[in-house]
Amino acid sequence: MKTSLPAITVELIPDLESGGYTARIPDIPAYGEGETEDQALADLREAVTAYIEAFGLDDAISRMCSPKLRETDWDLRELARG
Repeated sequence: MKTSLPAITVELIPDLESGGYTARIPDIPAYGEGETEDQALADLREAVTAYIEAFGLDDAISRMCSPKLRETDWDLRELARG
C-alpha cells in the first residue's frame, strides 16, 4: 500500500525587472524559470526530476515538510532602519 505524500507547494516569484517567473519548492534545491508561470513550472518539474535522478527519491521526500506559516505585523521599513 502506498503512503500518500503531502501536496507540493511551489513558489512562483515574478521578476519585476526583466519579466518572467522563477518557480521553486522551498525544501528542494531546484529552480525553474520561464516567461510565464506555466513555463517556469515545467522547467521546475525538469529540475526536480534531475534532482531525484541525482540524489534519489528518498532524499527528495525527506526534504519535504509541512512548514507552519504565520503572519506577522512586521514593517520592512522599520527593519531596514534597524
